[in-house]
Amino acid sequence: MILAVLDDLMFTSKIKTTANQLGVAVAFARSADGALAEMKKSTPSLVILDLNNGRINPLGIVADMKQDPSLASVRTVGYASHVQVDVINAARAAGVDDVMARSAFTQNLAAILSNP
Repeated sequence: MILAVLDDLMFTSKIKTTANQLGVAVAFARSADGALAEMKKSTPSLVILDLNNGRINPLGIVADMKQDPSLASVRTVGYASHVQVDVINAARAAGVDDVMARSAFTQNLAAILSNP
């Protein structure tokens, strides 16, 4: 299972459509608490994070994951606006495995979902 932590309807739709085409199961969480609850129910193979979402605090989620031995090795992919270099650098420093621009995320979405 892949977990996507976001509340952007455009990206939710893109992820759902691509996942359906690939036959990949994706769960969605709209809050940090919801994301961590989903991870406790079933450890995901990948967590996708919208790094521009200030309501969710994606870097806090990553920090919580890194502190939990059962979640520390789960691969994370984060996307952000390409002009927000500070957000991109903070995500890399926080331990997000793959950080990319929103456009690159969209272009590579099928590959990301196929190889969690």
